[in-house]
Amino acid sequence: MSQPSKPYRRVIRHVTTGFAAVLVFLALILPDQITRLPPGNHWYTALVRIPIEGLIAGVVLLLTPVRWRRWLAAGLGLLLGALTVVKLVDIGFFAVLARRFDPVLDWTLFDDGFNFLIDSIGKASATGVAVGAVLLTVALIAGMTWAMMRLTTVAAGNRKLAWPGLSVASVAWVALFTMSVQLIGGIPVASSAAANLAQDTALALPRDLADKRKFVAETLDDKYRDVPGDQLLTALRGKDVVISFIESYGRDAVENPAFNSAVLTTLGDGDKKLTAAGFAARSGWLTSPTAGGGSWLAHSTFLSGMWVNNESRYRSLMATDRLTLTRSFKTAGYRTVGIEPGVIFAWPEGQFYGYDQVYDKAALNYHGPQFSWSPMPDQYALSQFQKMEYGKANRGPLLAEITLTSSHTPWAPVPSMLDWDQLGDGSVFGPMAKSTTPKEVWKDDAKIRTEYGRAAAYSVESLVEWAAKYGDDNLVMVFLGDHQPASVVVGQTASHDVPITVIAKDPKVLDRIASWGWTSSIKPAADAPIWTMNTFRNRFLAAYGPEGDPH
Repeated sequence: MSQPSKPYRRVIRHVTTGFAAVLVFLALILPDQITRLPPGNHWYTALVRIPIEGLIAGVVLLLTPVRWRRWLAAGLGLLLGALTVVKLVDIGFFAVLARRFDPVLDWTLFDDGFNFLIDSIGKASATGVAVGAVLLTVALIAGMTWAMMRLTTVAAGNRKLAWPGLSVASVAWVALFTMSVQLIGGIPVASSAAANLAQDTALALPRDLADKRKFVAETLDDKYRDVPGDQLLTALRGKDVVISFIESYGRDAVENPAFNSAVLTTLGDGDKKLTAAGFAARSGWLTSPTAGGGSWLAHSTFLSGMWVNNESRYRSLMATDRLTLTRSFKTAGYRTVGIEPGVIFAWPEGQFYGYDQVYDKAALNYHGPQFSWSPMPDQYALSQFQKMEYGKANRGPLLAEITLTSSHTPWAPVPSMLDWDQLGDGSVFGPMAKSTTPKEVWKDDAKIRTEYGRAAAYSVESLVEWAAKYGDDNLVMVFLGDHQPASVVVGQTASHDVPITVIAKDPKVLDRIASWGWTSSIKPAADAPIWTMNTFRNRFLAAYGPEGDPH
């Protein structure tokens, strides 16, 4: 009875060995970015690679004494499984944030990701995705461990074949590496992808610690740190200044013909409305430290004059007394307020930025429906700012930082503009919140892009209409995007540039920045200057301080 079963067992052994080999091979050679695969229908050529890590592991395992070999194979399998998980997370990070996952700093972002999934597909589905991700992680690590042990057993039992095979493959790898042979798309056939990923992951902690020490030292190097208040922003005395961040308002919203029509219409109409109200505008580009998300990194970069491109830098900055652009107004005698509809918990950062008062979601007293992630429509937040601060009689000079959230992912549903006098407590927005759902929009990439464009246009329109309707002769407004939207909209090779605009009625205000070379419109020209976002603070303080006096 046992004899007939031997061929069957042999087939099972061959199949499982082949599966183990494919599993390990793919883990070693696949890139951590989809865009690194050969383009078009040539993706399969990525399989024509020789991984140096597999060759080295094979030699080491065959030379290892029997009593340690299985333990070493298991350890290498665990390591490869963990690296494969990191690689998959990298793919997700590149797809959304256009950067690699930092295993030291980025754990807090998983909570944001889960909340985004809840907004997009519902809590039950999001929970299912999270559970599936955990099970996949366990399965990958366990499966890779088993695969390495299986391949080690087979190789050790067939040394006469294993050694020649490793030798030939090693010679081929060296020759291909020396000749720099590449696949379509520039992918080297002599692969070291897994080793490179392991190195980047292992060096993350010492790299982040060194960067933190360097960054903290840089925060102290500040030419405006000890400037007295009567020497700050002297050219803006008697003006009210509004700085507004528009969520996900990136360069592609203005220039990408696949979805920019709504934004272009809004910008064109906005120029006309602002001109009719007596305003003029100047616009340029800033390069944000982040893309796809991480708005707080952009806000802190813009306001502090420091390049804040990761969580470590952000936390370090919050622990300093760095002079922010908003605090400089407070030092100069302004009342400083933050309009933060997206803040729903305690927000100690408000003290760092130097706000006299922060109007969070609760303080803005909104009683209408939530629009996916955005707690309230931008028009409502601006109307409350008008009632609570800007429209008050007999007040002193005001600095307001306003964060607009309606263009936050997942861009559905998008509110519509209403008569400003009819907004009330926000309940009038009720029917709009039922117009569509993120789940419906996110079934179709084209629809995602269209709705993103509509959302960005709505945020810009809200801000421009508020300025045209309520802005007096002393209003100076700076508005900008915080970052480009997720790569599902703009792709993974888009720039990090965002539009920035200054509007004012007083021509002397814009004369101060004439040397900047910005476009005379709220739509920056394609060839308008591009600055890194952290340079704006110093340029602004210089332009509107004593040193910027054109006379």
